[in-house]
Amino acid sequence: MASAEPDSKPPFSLETYHVSEEFGFVLQDPLEELPPYYQPWMDIALRVPELVHSHELRFHINKMPRLSSQFLQTHRELRLAHLALSMMTMGYNWQEGENNTVEILPRNLAVPYWEVSQRLGLPPILTHADVVLANWRKKDPEGPFDMENLELLCSLPGGDSTQGFFLVTLLVELAAVPALKNIPTVINGVRCGDSETVARALEDISQSIQDMTEKFKLIHVYVEPSVFYGVMRIYLSGWKDNPCMPKGLVYEGVQAEPMEYSGGSAAQSSLLQCFDELLGVQHEATSGAFLSRMRDYMPPAHKLLIQDISLQPSLKSFVQQQASEKLNQAFQHCVAKLLALRSYHINVVSRFITVPAAHARKLRTLRNQRQELEGEMISRAPIALEERGTGGSSIMCFLKTVRDQTKDTFLPETRK
Repeated sequence: MASAEPDSKPPFSLETYHVSEEFGFVLQDPLEELPPYYQPWMDIALRVPELVHSHELRFHINKMPRLSSQFLQTHRELRLAHLALSMMTMGYNWQEGENNTVEILPRNLAVPYWEVSQRLGLPPILTHADVVLANWRKKDPEGPFDMENLELLCSLPGGDSTQGFFLVTLLVELAAVPALKNIPTVINGVRCGDSETVARALEDISQSIQDMTEKFKLIHVYVEPSVFYGVMRIYLSGWKDNPCMPKGLVYEGVQAEPMEYSGGSAAQSSLLQCFDELLGVQHEATSGAFLSRMRDYMPPAHKLLIQDISLQPSLKSFVQQQASEKLNQAFQHCVAKLLALRSYHINVVSRFITVPAAHARKLRTLRNQRQELEGEMISRAPIALEERGTGGSSIMCFLKTVRDQTKDTFLPETRK
């Protein structure tokens, strides 16, 4: 947030940023079907795991009719189309693993994918906005938002673990809704010097971030690390900063030169970047550049929200200027909860990536010995991704740096 100064601007509101009071950044009631003209897309997109397993996905996409995107009229239609085309693209590229990727995405997929992406302001690759925010439905429309009553619209290889991974992430997004709703309260309170209101809103934000961490813990119940590492993760990988595809991918019919895009990443969620800007978390050059680049993978309205929060009067400066112990403690508590969430994320990455990567390296030295199924699964995982996140970052180094920068946001008297 910027330096505090009096202003007479209209109250800050989430209304213009496509953020729902009930769902936050999550797309409310995603469509499950496209107009009949686009049925060839949906027929394949809904079968991606099965067709990858049988090594037939590329064959089916190559003979798919080239359809125009002009008949997609609404935002929800465009979001479902982008999800379906994204799933097909990831499956098409990674069907045969890291050693037999493709150099060209065929024009019958590439051209409409590019057109839909341009209309949405999203890149032509699978993003968090697709696979989490716009990829869910309730089995019972009147039932609760819980794991038992949710399912994906489209999936990738990995079975129940893939579904679990994306749905747990969805629940984390939904747990953040109270925090998002309180961001305008904080900003407007700072503007008018209302320390009591700001303190109460920060307490609500703290509770919401803690709830996010609690939902995140469900990943250990619903996702098997060996499946995530050995099967699923490659299908979230992109063609930027990826040794498997050093030249990127040609989108046939769009341009002759290859293009590079990062794969899906938790950094593509707008949540933590909103909290960072609100609390004044300062990122160093390398991690800051990666986080800034990930904003290009968010819906434009969500990216704009992050930018506009950064332009508001500084919350941290406001807290330091006020003689309010309650406000001071509320700010510190909020930073502590964000730090705890990031620390927990590091623990999850250790279990789901670092430990399986070490196991995979060990197994490759024991190829002549009989391996258990889990070991075979892990040993088949892409070598190029061992030390990297699907977004292309050196994941553990990046996460620890961001965690430490969050720690630096504490007010000086209690910083450790």
